[in-house]
Amino acid sequence: MNAIPFHRLRELSSAALGRLRISENTFMIILAVIIGVISGLVNYAFRMTIEFFHWLVIGQGTQLLGISFDEWSAARLLVIFFPVVGALLLLPLFYFFGAEMRSGFPQFLATVNLKGAKIPGRTIFTRGAASAVVIGTGGSAGQEGPIAQIGGAIGSQIGQGFKMSGERLKVLVACGVAGGVAATFNAPIAGVFFAHEIVLRSSFERTSFTSIVIASAMSTVVSRALLGNHPEFVVPPYVLDHAGELAFYLVLGVIIGCLAALFIDTHYRIKDRFDALSLHPMAKPVLGGAMVGAIGIGFPQVFGNGYEFIEAVLHGDGTLFLLGGLVLLKALATSITLGSGLPGGLFAPSLFLGAVAGGAFGKGAQILFPGMIASPGAYALVGMGAFLSAATHAPMTAIFLLFEITASYEVIVPIMMTCVIGTSISRRFKKENLETVELARAGINLEGGKERNVLQSIRVGEVMSRDPEAIPENMTLRQFTDFMASTRHTNFPLVNRKGELTGIISEQDFMGVVFEPDLMDLVVVKELATLKVITVHEDENLDEAMRKIGYRNIEQLPVVDRETGRTLVGIISRRDMFSAYNRALMARTLQGEQ
Repeated sequence: MNAIPFHRLRELSSAALGRLRISENTFMIILAVIIGVISGLVNYAFRMTIEFFHWLVIGQGTQLLGISFDEWSAARLLVIFFPVVGALLLLPLFYFFGAEMRSGFPQFLATVNLKGAKIPGRTIFTRGAASAVVIGTGGSAGQEGPIAQIGGAIGSQIGQGFKMSGERLKVLVACGVAGGVAATFNAPIAGVFFAHEIVLRSSFERTSFTSIVIASAMSTVVSRALLGNHPEFVVPPYVLDHAGELAFYLVLGVIIGCLAALFIDTHYRIKDRFDALSLHPMAKPVLGGAMVGAIGIGFPQVFGNGYEFIEAVLHGDGTLFLLGGLVLLKALATSITLGSGLPGGLFAPSLFLGAVAGGAFGKGAQILFPGMIASPGAYALVGMGAFLSAATHAPMTAIFLLFEITASYEVIVPIMMTCVIGTSISRRFKKENLETVELARAGINLEGGKERNVLQSIRVGEVMSRDPEAIPENMTLRQFTDFMASTRHTNFPLVNRKGELTGIISEQDFMGVVFEPDLMDLVVVKELATLKVITVHEDENLDEAMRKIGYRNIEQLPVVDRETGRTLVGIISRRDMFSAYNRALMARTLQGEQ
């Protein structure tokens, strides 16, 4: 039997919906169920693929080469090749899908929020296979970012198949994201907040929330059926012995906030160094794999997503010096992995860094204040959530993730305190989070929405009139009256003999002013003009220009040179800005539909 074409399936479903009188919101819920189920299944397949490559490269490699991670031997030097093998396995994908392989989570966010949420179906394969290879062979990266992209691609493909509009398509992408993250951690509430807080940013509607909740729940049901009903991390019961211990969590929040800001800065500095290397693009991932492998010779804990070591730290394992050293080394390994072009996520490394930083803090506090610290593992647990919050600027996601992992109300107060403090400190030093720095460098502001980003992409110099109707500052009122009769404009910049801007005058400035006829030849326009003029430069964008216009509710802005700030080079009007915005928006819409 021949498969039913997707467009035929869409026609059949539309006819069925019409007969059953199913509303659009109900149909969205049905699609959310489907997306949730598929996301749960794909998450399981993704996990199994990671485990396969881990078994194939690291498991078989250590056995074949006689390598032990528990005891030192000369064979230990050979672990440097594990991440290199992963990078080499990816070379065919880099060759055939280079652009997509270099398109990470920041580009995914931009596509969802600003470019119509149309994600290619092959992302499911390229992102899934590539990330599984990297994580499985020891690359220091996480699986949450990739599974969010995979789930988002599933939602996008289903939405595109049913010809969903931009906003509805965006919701379906968020359904897939929530489903993927929820299945990864067996944490449906955290999946919902991840989709809303990190992916959809400022967009929030009751109808979208309902669909995302359902998709997250269904994905969790599928994951529990396949993997069992247990959290990603098995943690000891959390206990807060006395209220005075909250002071230590306050200090931990400050430290975590500073570390998160430092990690954001370090991560992009290393990425910039790799971008500046004069190497073939396909050689950089191999170099990155070798560098991570070199770190792994002495500290194999940096390999992969680090979940096993995180769980050990949550139980109090690890020395103070080991945990403190891993704060630096895991940050370096992760930045090298992703900076060199290898795909992966930053979610798990953030959890790892928070766990080891919190564990080191707990052990240090236990040494300095014996008898006051119950368990360093408790600080590792809270530090894990706080670092995630501070690095991603997503406190709600971190708080609910920790709550779902521990199933303890006692952890709520410490985690809320450290998350809020850590995020505030991180934002104080770094306005952008781990996932948006790259977008901000490109002039993209996700929280500003599509309209603001369109305005920010257009420069004043591209739109302004370079031959403005400027008038001499010593023009008499009679001359100005005659001049007004021959022009359609109502605002005019004033210039002196050097062509420098000295003021601006509009017809409103002299309306209602009565002069004796003889004075019309004596009064010059500068005496009635506004001398404190708001100006813009050619290299400023339209968003900045619109803000200046809106502040004073004026129709035109003189454009002056940046060198002197006085020489008039043009003028830009509100109408010019709206016309340029509409043209750019239409161009982007047409590009998105192709």
